[in-house]
Amino acid sequence: MELSAAKDLDRTRDHWWWRPGRTGRRTSGRFCGSSRPPAPPPHRPGTPRRAPARYPRPILDGDEHRPLSRAEQVDAATPDSRNRVVDFLRAAAITVVVLGHWTIMAVSVDGGLQPHGVLDQARWTHPLTWVFQVMPIFFLVGGYSNALSWRSARRRQEGYASWLRTRLRRLGIPLLPLLLTWLVICTLALALGAPAQTVRLASQMALIPTWFLAAYLLVIVLAPACLVLWERFGWYSIIGGVVLAGLVDALSITTGQPLLGYPNYVLVWAAFHQFGYAWLDGRLAGAGRRLVLAAIGAAGLVLLVGPGPYPVSMITAGTDAISNSNPTRVTMAFLGMMQAGLVLLAERPLTALLRRPRVWLVTVLLNRRIMSWFLWHLTALVGLAHLLVALDAQTLLPQPLTGTWWATRPLWCLALLAITGVIVLVVGRFEDPRADDRPAPALWRPVLAAALVCAGLAVMATSGMVGSDGVNWVWPLLPVVGLLGLGMVRLRP
Repeated sequence: MELSAAKDLDRTRDHWWWRPGRTGRRTSGRFCGSSRPPAPPPHRPGTPRRAPARYPRPILDGDEHRPLSRAEQVDAATPDSRNRVVDFLRAAAITVVVLGHWTIMAVSVDGGLQPHGVLDQARWTHPLTWVFQVMPIFFLVGGYSNALSWRSARRRQEGYASWLRTRLRRLGIPLLPLLLTWLVICTLALALGAPAQTVRLASQMALIPTWFLAAYLLVIVLAPACLVLWERFGWYSIIGGVVLAGLVDALSITTGQPLLGYPNYVLVWAAFHQFGYAWLDGRLAGAGRRLVLAAIGAAGLVLLVGPGPYPVSMITAGTDAISNSNPTRVTMAFLGMMQAGLVLLAERPLTALLRRPRVWLVTVLLNRRIMSWFLWHLTALVGLAHLLVALDAQTLLPQPLTGTWWATRPLWCLALLAITGVIVLVVGRFEDPRADDRPAPALWRPVLAAALVCAGLAVMATSGMVGSDGVNWVWPLLPVVGLLGLGMVRLRP
C-alpha cells in the first residue's frame, strides 16, 4: 500500500479511447463513424451459428439517428484484443491504495500526523493488510503490459534504448511537478521558521508513493531480460528469483541489517512481475491453476508469518521489529501469489462487467490520470492535516480509533478526494506528453537516467527532502537531472 500507477502507474496507454471525430451515429441499423460491424443476418437452419455482433444496447424504433454517448464511443473505440481486466485491476488497485493511505494515517490536534497511527494502535487491523496491500497487483498488470510492449517493440524492430526512454517518459514526466513543488514547499517552510523535523516528516509522508516508482522502474529496466528468462525457463525463472529472495532475507534478518535486504526490491518484484508474463502467455489459464497459485501463496504466508520471524502486517507498522515492505521481503511474493490467484479467478465475470460502456468509461478515466492520483493523494492529506492542526480544529479531528473517528472516515475521504481532484485537474495534463519521434538515444543515456531517478526516489521515500542541515537538494534533483539533463524529456518542442 506504500504506492501503482502506479501506473503500471506505467501503462501501455495508447489513447485509442480519445480519438477525435468518433461521433458514431446510428443510421439505418448501421453504425457510422464507428468500428462496430452491422448486425448479422438471421440464422439459417443447418448452418453454423455465428456469435452476434456486440452493441452497447438494443436499437429501438426512432433511435437510429441518436448520437452515441461518450461511454458508447469509448467502448466502440476499444480494440477487441485489449484485455480490459488489466486496466480494471490497475484502477481498482490505485483506488484501494489511495483510500487505504487516507485511512491508516491518523491525524489529531495533540499527536499531529501519525504515519502508521491505525496500525500502531489497533493490531487487529494487521490481518486486513493481506487485502489492502495491493502492490503485487500493480506488478502483475505491469508484467502483462511490459511483456506486450516489449514484444511489440521487437516486432517493430525498436531497440531497447528507445523502448526504455518511452517508459521513462511515461513515469517521469508526471513525477517532475511533484518533486519541484515539494522543493519549493520545503524551502519556503524552513525559511519561514517551520521546525525541520516537521517539514522532514511532511515531505517524507507526501513522497511515500515514490518508493513504488523506484522499485517499479528497476523492474522495467530488467523486464526484457526477465522476459527472455521466462521464455526459456518458464516457472523455474520465478522459482529461482523467490529462492534467492529468501536467501537474502535470511542474511538480512539473522544479521539484523535491513540494508542487506535491499536487493529484494529487485529480486522479489522482478520474480513476481513474471506472473504477468504467465498470465499473458496463457500459463495461468483455467480455474485450477489459479486456485493452486492462490493456495501456494496462502500456505507460504502462513508458514512464514506463523512461526515467524515475519510480522502479520504487510504494511510497515511502528510496533513491528521487521517490516515486510521496507525493505521488501519474500513474504510479498507469496502475498502476490495469493492475490493474483484470487483476482484472476474473477477474470471472466470481470470481462463481462467491463463490456458495459459506463463501467468501462469509468475504468478508462481512472487510468487516464492514474499517475496523478497516485502521486498527489498524500500531498492532499499532508496539506489538509497541517491546516487543521494549525487551526486547532478539535471538532474536525476526533481522537483516532474512537467511534466518532470511524464514523467520520467517509467524510474525511470525500474531502481529500475533492482536494486531490482539483490537483489532478491542474497537473493531469503532464500525463499526456507529446509524442517523441527523436532517433533512439545511446544505450547508456536511458540506463543512467533510470539509475539516477531510482536513487533519488529511494532516498526521498525513506527520509524525505529535509535533513539536519536543511533541504537535501541532491536527492530531488537527481531524477530531474536524469530525465531532463540526459534528454529523456525534451525541453524544446
